[in-house]
Amino acid sequence: MFLLFVDYNYQTPSWNTVTQQSHPERVLDLARTKGLLRAGDLDALGAPRVVLSRLAARGQLERVGRGLYRLPDADVTEFQGLASVAIKAPQAVFCLLTALQFHELTTQLPRRVWIAMPRGSHAPRIDHPPIKMVQFTGASYSEGIEVFERDQAQLRVYNVAKTVADCFKHRNKIGLDVALDALKDALAQRKASIDDLWHYAKICRVSNVMRPYLEAIT
Repeated sequence: MFLLFVDYNYQTPSWNTVTQQSHPERVLDLARTKGLLRAGDLDALGAPRVVLSRLAARGQLERVGRGLYRLPDADVTEFQGLASVAIKAPQAVFCLLTALQFHELTTQLPRRVWIAMPRGSHAPRIDHPPIKMVQFTGASYSEGIEVFERDQAQLRVYNVAKTVADCFKHRNKIGLDVALDALKDALAQRKASIDDLWHYAKICRVSNVMRPYLEAIT
């Protein structure tokens, strides 16, 4: 004969209790995978966004910007700021001084991150790093984009030839001397060909501006 004992004082944990207990660890696991964590990333986990602020209060996450978090012991590289912008503004393309710095065509350290956005776009709400937005249209926005993975984020950056053409297009913003140096260095370091430079000069409608400088150099 078998006797069955039932403990009537035992209470099965509620579904809400189980999921609430698992949310912090699941969020931390996601932060380990993604590097930078957005508040919107928690939607896929079904986790309330308040978990982020609670983990930050405990020191288990670090807030690095508006709605952006990372693990406090995460490796921070020189691309962390660009990664933050790329995650917050997926349409942004790094351009002008920031693209020159990325391609190692300048020794300047821009005080702001330069991004290109489609005409009519609103400036992304990013408190850090500070950004400078330039609006491009048509092919001048969509052409010449290269994608690099840095700090577990996809960075969209204009290629060297497009960046040089952009510098001549916006020479009043960054200075003609910067555009000339970028042109000389791009050719000297063989990071762009004459054909590529002419191609993007036409797209950016600065072929007449760039022609005398290209002819003088070549």
